[in-house]
Amino acid sequence: MKFRSPGKLRSAADFRAYLQSVDPRHDCDIALEGRDGPLGQPMSAGSLRIANRFATHPMEGWDATREGRPTEATLRRWRRFGESGAKLIWGGEAFAVQEDGRANPHQLFLNDALDVSSDLSRLRDELIAGHRAFGDTEDGLAIGLQLTHSGRFSRPDGHAAPLIAQHIPPLDERYGIDPGQALLTDGELEAIGERFVAAARLAADVGFDFVDVKCCHGYLLHELLGARQRPGAYGGDFAKRTALFRRIVAAIRVAAPKLEIACRVSIADVYPHSPREADRVGEPAGWDGALPYEHSFGSDPDDPRKFDLTESMEFLRLLESLDIRLVNVTVGSPYYCPHVQRPAAYPPSDGYLPPEDPLIGVLAHLDCVRQCKEAFPNLVLVGTGYSYLQEYFPHVAQHEVRHGHVDSVGLGRMVLIYPDLVRDVLDGRPFQKKKICRTFSDCTTAPRNGLISGCYPLDPYYKAMPEARQLKAIKKELS
Repeated sequence: MKFRSPGKLRSAADFRAYLQSVDPRHDCDIALEGRDGPLGQPMSAGSLRIANRFATHPMEGWDATREGRPTEATLRRWRRFGESGAKLIWGGEAFAVQEDGRANPHQLFLNDALDVSSDLSRLRDELIAGHRAFGDTEDGLAIGLQLTHSGRFSRPDGHAAPLIAQHIPPLDERYGIDPGQALLTDGELEAIGERFVAAARLAADVGFDFVDVKCCHGYLLHELLGARQRPGAYGGDFAKRTALFRRIVAAIRVAAPKLEIACRVSIADVYPHSPREADRVGEPAGWDGALPYEHSFGSDPDDPRKFDLTESMEFLRLLESLDIRLVNVTVGSPYYCPHVQRPAAYPPSDGYLPPEDPLIGVLAHLDCVRQCKEAFPNLVLVGTGYSYLQEYFPHVAQHEVRHGHVDSVGLGRMVLIYPDLVRDVLDGRPFQKKKICRTFSDCTTAPRNGLISGCYPLDPYYKAMPEARQLKAIKKELS
C-alpha cells in the first residue's frame, strides 16, 4: 500500500498535518523545548529517581559467546546505551534466566558454570562509562536488567526448541509444534520461576537498580497470561494465569528487598498475521474460523483482529497492588504481528508488507498507553513504538508527556545507530539526519538468519563486518 514516510515530510508542521489526516485525535508539538521542556523533567518510580523522560528499550544483539559471555560488540552496545543520555535504561537487552530459555545461541544467560556477576558488572560499568564520557553523572540514572524465558520461541542452539505453556493452534502450525507436545508442567514452571529469582538476586548484588519480570512479545510469561485452556494451577481464570508472576515477584521481594521490580507487558494483542501469497501483505488468515479465540492476552476473543484491554487493566491493577510502579507498555509480538508491535516501512526477511500505514501502528501504541495512564495515573508508564516517527519522534513524544498521556518515551532501534539523539533533543541541536533509523529492519533480518544484530545500512561498525556481506546476499536471495 502507499503511505507517506515521516522522513519524507519537510517540516514538523507538514508532519502534524499528515498525522491529523490519519487520525485527528492525535497531535504533536511544533517547537521542541529541550531540557526545560517536558522531556527534560525528572520523575520518580518507587525508590528510583529518573532525571529525564527518555528510556532505552532492551535490544538483543545476538553477539554474546555460546557460553553467554559478552563480547566487544556486546560491550559497545551497552556503552552506547549509556552515551545516549537517556536516564532510564530498561535492561540493555533480555537476559535469559536459563540456557534452554534463550531465544538464540548468542544471548546472555544465567550460566551457573561461569562468574556471571563479573560479566554483568562489566556491562553495567561500560554503560556508566559511556554516560560519564559526555559529562553526565549517575545522578538520576536508573539501570535495570530485563529477565526473560523465551518459551515457544526458545532456540538455544540455533534450532527451534519450543517450551510451551499452552497450545496456540495458529502458532503451533506456523512453527511446526506437534499438537501432542507436552506442556511445561506446573513444577517446571515453578523451577523456571526460581531462576527468575536467582537472576534478580544476582542483579541486585551487581548493583542494578531494578529488574524487569518480562511479560511481553509472546515469550513464556506473556503466553501464560493468555493460557485460558491450560489445566492446573497456572491456567484457566485470571488469578491462576497470573499466579506464577505473583509467585516470582513475592520471592524476589524476599531475596532482594532493596531491588525495584518493573514489568514490560504486551498490553494488547491481535491474531497472528502471515503474508498473503499474492502480494506478501500481512493478513490474519483464518481468524474467523478460530472463534472464540481464547489463547491471547489483550485481544477480543470474538474478533481477535481487535484489542480488548479489559484483562489488561486487571493486570495493571495487579501490578499496582504488588507495589510495581514502573511499567513498560508494548503491544503484540515481533514474531506474529510485527506491523503492530514494531511499525516499520520495510519488513524483516521473515515478515510481510505492512497491511496499513505504519503510522497507524504507532498510534495504536500511543492509544493503549493513554488508556492505561488514564486508568492508573499513579503508575509510571514507558511508551513504545516511537522509532518509526524518525525525526518527528520528539515532537510527538513532547506532546504526549506534556499532556500526561505517558511518563517516559522509550527508544530501541533508534539508539543502535543514533545514541546521541537524546542529547541532541535535550540540548536543542539539529538532528544528524544520516543517523536516523529509517526502519529498514536489517537489525531484525540479520538475527532471524543467525547473524549479529546491528544497523548495517547506517553504522560503519556493522558495515565493515563480514556479516554485512552475508546479509546482503541473504536479502538478495529473498527478494
